[in-house]
Amino acid sequence: MKIAGIIAEYNPFHNGHKFHLEQVKKITGADYVIVVMSGDFTQRGTPAIIDKYSRAKMAVACGADLVLEIPAYYACGSAEYFAEGAIDLLDKLGICDSICFGSECGDITKLETIATVLAYEPDVYKKELRHQMRLGKTFPVARNIALEKTIPNFTSYADVIGSPNNILGIEYIKAILKRGNRIAYYTNQRIGSGYHDYKFSDSNFSSAISIRQSLAMQQTLTFIKSQIPPVCFDILEENFNNSFPLFTRDFSALLKYRLLLEEKNGFDQFVDITKDLSDRIVNNLHEMNDFDSFCELLKTKDLTYARVSRCLGHILLDMKKKPFTRFLEHGTCFYGRVLGFREDSTVIMKMIKENGSIPLISKAADAKNILDDIGYELFEKDIQVSHIYSSITAMKYDKKIVNEFQQPIIKL
Repeated sequence: MKIAGIIAEYNPFHNGHKFHLEQVKKITGADYVIVVMSGDFTQRGTPAIIDKYSRAKMAVACGADLVLEIPAYYACGSAEYFAEGAIDLLDKLGICDSICFGSECGDITKLETIATVLAYEPDVYKKELRHQMRLGKTFPVARNIALEKTIPNFTSYADVIGSPNNILGIEYIKAILKRGNRIAYYTNQRIGSGYHDYKFSDSNFSSAISIRQSLAMQQTLTFIKSQIPPVCFDILEENFNNSFPLFTRDFSALLKYRLLLEEKNGFDQFVDITKDLSDRIVNNLHEMNDFDSFCELLKTKDLTYARVSRCLGHILLDMKKKPFTRFLEHGTCFYGRVLGFREDSTVIMKMIKENGSIPLISKAADAKNILDDIGYELFEKDIQVSHIYSSITAMKYDKKIVNEFQQPIIKL
């Protein structure tokens, strides 16, 4: 029996995601597919447009056999830590044979070549990286120059390292290599719109960002119907103007409160935030109008919008460096949190219980008795993050706050 893994956000689930799910079984020969998915906040540190249970339901309805939540500290992390958390989770399940991810280039050899250099850091790479950093180059620029010095004919790789899904793919492979290559890796080329494309694709394979942009501007589901699998559209329609959509602007007041609360201490205690960025936030704090415009105000030539957004997300969610370092040093992932599954695929949950090195958690209330102190600390952050998300949803749509400890998992 072969089992493949997918790492995803599904924000929201669209036609391209369904195509990818179908391709994964063909490419890997897998009998079952496990999805590890971001929870209520995503890799940019921003809220998902619809809650994690609805997105898990979409995934299961479209062919996923089991959906697990990537712990929030990793789900909201940089590409490196996002990949580290996701791969560690899949690896510790003890049954995942392979992963398959979408990429812009669709060339696993190129992605593997770069990942190998980054994983093992040969001397020529380390020497050039240190040299460029001493010259004052930012890390991404210094890294690219060091790669160019290390990899023959690197000019043919230039467009690879700059594309978001390629970057994630490289980090997935790097994380696998560091674990002794226990999981095979495959890629398929993305079709339709690019990751950052704000326009709909004529082929009905539009990016998640274009779908979110349409919802933000039009406040109607009409324009996105052709871009979403029918079963997923029904889920969106059922929740529309009841608990969905949610945008970063909905969290602006909460972010401003958190920034004011920490202003005197500075912000370099939070994950991914340097002293320079902390000072920049402090100096511009009283110019903040909302989450999105503050990202625009803070970004620079060397500091991307995505990086700023992720850093502000860490402040919003109180994600600090010290606990994050402890999690990484003591095992990264300590549990698999079940969000949803197909009832005819329960065999893989049994296999995980027999072969995995971490427990599966299907009831939040059980976690305290199952996990050790550090594992439960990571789990508590997941619960807190979900309650923050639920609180803003409840406020926006005038409904009752959902208690994460009472939330049933998805079974289809």
